[in-house]
Amino acid sequence: MTLTPGCKLGPYEIQSPLGAGGMGEVYRARDTRLDRTVAIKILPSQFSADPIRKQRFEREAKTVSNLNHPHICVVHDVGSQDGVDYMVMECVEGEPLAKRLERGALPLEQVLKFGAQIADALDKAHRSGVVHRDLKPGNIMLTATGVKLLDFGLAKIVPPLISGATLSAAATRMAPLTHEGSIVGTFQYMSPEQVEGKELDARSDIFSLGAVLYEMQTGLPAFEGKSQLSVASAILEKEPAPLCSVKPMTPPALDHAVRRALAKEVDRRWQSAADLAGELQWIAEGGSQAGVSAQFFTGRKNRERVAWVFAVFALLAALTVGYIHFRQSPEETRVIHFSILPPDKGKFVYLGWAGPPMLSPDGSNVVFLAEVAGTTQLWVRAMDSFTPHPLAGTEHAYFAFWSPDGRNIGFFADGKLKRVPAPGGPALVVCDVKDARGGSWNSQDVIIFAKYPGAVYRVAASGGVPQQITQLDPERHDTTHRWPYFLPDGNHFLYLASRVGTVNDENVFVAGSLDGKVNRILFHASSPMAYDSGYLLYIVDKTLMARPFDASKAEFSGDPQPLAEGLRFDPIFSNGTFSVSGQGVLLYQTGNDSSERKLELVDADGKSLANLGAPAPVFWPRVSPDGGRVAYALVDTGAERADIWIHDIASGNRTRLTTDPGRSENPTWSPDGDKIAFTSLRSGRYAVYVKPANGMGVQKKVWEASLVGSSCGWTLDSKALIVEDRTIAGDTRLLLVPADGRGEPTPLVEMQGASVFDPRLSADGRWIAYGADASGKSEVYVSAFPRPAGSLQVSLEGGLIPTWRRDGRELYYIAPNGDLMAAGLKEANGSLQVADRRVLIARMLVSGNDDYDAFSSGKKFLRNTIASEETAPPLSVVYNWPAELRPRK
Repeated sequence: MTLTPGCKLGPYEIQSPLGAGGMGEVYRARDTRLDRTVAIKILPSQFSADPIRKQRFEREAKTVSNLNHPHICVVHDVGSQDGVDYMVMECVEGEPLAKRLERGALPLEQVLKFGAQIADALDKAHRSGVVHRDLKPGNIMLTATGVKLLDFGLAKIVPPLISGATLSAAATRMAPLTHEGSIVGTFQYMSPEQVEGKELDARSDIFSLGAVLYEMQTGLPAFEGKSQLSVASAILEKEPAPLCSVKPMTPPALDHAVRRALAKEVDRRWQSAADLAGELQWIAEGGSQAGVSAQFFTGRKNRERVAWVFAVFALLAALTVGYIHFRQSPEETRVIHFSILPPDKGKFVYLGWAGPPMLSPDGSNVVFLAEVAGTTQLWVRAMDSFTPHPLAGTEHAYFAFWSPDGRNIGFFADGKLKRVPAPGGPALVVCDVKDARGGSWNSQDVIIFAKYPGAVYRVAASGGVPQQITQLDPERHDTTHRWPYFLPDGNHFLYLASRVGTVNDENVFVAGSLDGKVNRILFHASSPMAYDSGYLLYIVDKTLMARPFDASKAEFSGDPQPLAEGLRFDPIFSNGTFSVSGQGVLLYQTGNDSSERKLELVDADGKSLANLGAPAPVFWPRVSPDGGRVAYALVDTGAERADIWIHDIASGNRTRLTTDPGRSENPTWSPDGDKIAFTSLRSGRYAVYVKPANGMGVQKKVWEASLVGSSCGWTLDSKALIVEDRTIAGDTRLLLVPADGRGEPTPLVEMQGASVFDPRLSADGRWIAYGADASGKSEVYVSAFPRPAGSLQVSLEGGLIPTWRRDGRELYYIAPNGDLMAAGLKEANGSLQVADRRVLIARMLVSGNDDYDAFSSGKKFLRNTIASEETAPPLSVVYNWPAELRPRK
């Protein structure tokens, strides 16, 4: 039986499906009595007649309802309606461990923390007389507060655990629900006795937990095979490779704990889950003295902050310092790997436009962007310290870079290039710059930076008027130069030249110089770059490459070699996460890029109503005037193109509107929903086209931007388009363009020295809302249309992406922290006033690439956010990284 949104089981209103398994289907629902979100698991009607399945389902409900533990999913209620048996559970928000393992091994700190929590939860179940029998990553949810153990559908009741010696005897006294010799569970995580169909006790769960721990630490299954038979054979006869051989930095104590859990004979295993939980906690707290120095661990009691990888560095600090200061010594060949975790209760922030963590020139410090308690700012951590410190005054910062002496950090924020002392202090303004694309600082105190759109500029680090030092190439149709990087001589520099910034075969690395004598294409690539130890580093297909490079001549001297794989990379901005110090120190981060988006419908309370398709690189979504369709750009990052698609909300069907050899974006609906205007680069320049929304007619080019431009809206009579036109100076203005392509555009809204963007017309066509940064930060304004005369500032502390409710009495916008704000408007004597402002949906958006749109009723919203919000992986650091490259022949 499939339940549809809106139907009820007792007092529970079904909202959306969550998943399905062998024992039933699970739905998100609302408890109408207590107004809380719950998960409802139903036993399919065809199984209700099966006494075995029904008995298991009822037993799970009774079993779990008696297990009160912070790491076991809570059961609230059970019921039956119209032949459907259902169980009401806590709705656990998080990521299944199985999904997390698709990205590889977990950091050791998490392995120990989560492993101890799972073991503690199992101990509670075992002492209550319950054996899970299906422990696997798919039944373990990772949440903000730790793990949650799910799905006791195959659980077995045994007498409450008294001691390890009573386990086998207890098992023999219980009549099984399965026939003798039958097997229940998931093969890869079964114990040997489970594979053989024997009676089980709590020690079977301990074996399964050992297999889960092994996979958490290595990213590989403990037992593999091409078939169930070969997997079963491995479980019965083979030992998995030692953890230390797969992950050399694994503490021997953890290897011992896992091997003991995976013992083939039950009497040789841990005899209780509590013993294993205690062992994991002991290791996490630095107690693994057997076979490894205590200096491998911080010894701190707070398990949330234990990071054994930090202590690896503590043990080898002398080697590190010696390498930095005596790096020319031919005897030094040791390569040191360790990791850096985010600040306590915080997370790393990575976005293509925000820039990666950056090592100081001597490799002794790293600056990174992190969010803690809702505040995103720069943090600095010394390599010989466990604790980073925040830099006050760096809120809204992006693209940090170091001064050559490591004493100061440059960054961009609030339309300015700024600098701040690395230990902390007041941030000073160097110059004005909007939408920067990276910076670099040389020993002569010259800073170079890239503007978007536009070229590379230079300015004195003490402040001044920037001077342009690169020229956009009209033959390549460049619109952006980005990621400028000084070479060691402080004169030569490198940068990426691109049409749009996204990964593209036409993008090139270019060598330039402050004296203007060098301007040479090096090769085709789409990535930031950095120089260290005779190599130029850059990214190709998420692989970090190192290529011999003569910095004095600014030219390559050999073939590239791969250095690290799976780097976090954003193809929309051609930006990835790595940094080098120039002293043989490398920092990088692996993980998914931020191009995968989740497009979902939410109500005015922020509750999810439905997802529109699977996660995909979807951008610029716009709801049709009738609310039945959504137009968006779907980016094909592999083919370096994007096309406009239309998604029908009711049916879920989508149709392709454009087939663009380049990139189509920014779709906007005509008021009647019959046509769509969009921006395309097919001609080599930004231009706006119009095409019938049914895809049946021809498309027509109606306007070409002076440099960068986009379609934004229509007038009510559909005779004109509102477009953004961005000039080489970096300012954006609004123009009215004839929708038939005939006639010249006319200025609509422009501000001297400021940008105007995100225009939206009210439903009656009398008012236009837009964002502008005239005050130094983006605020939302409203002016009369079509003859703006003065403006009403709607937002007070920053605002973006204004959107009207149909009646014009409410205007929505996004606050700097991502909240969706609702501003009540009232009209008096032909002018508007702001009646009130309130938070409508907290944290509606979570990153600078996120987007939204409002349905005209104001009761539903369309949210487009990063698909995966899991904590970013740790930062990986490698000392003496060149020693890992293959010897040159």
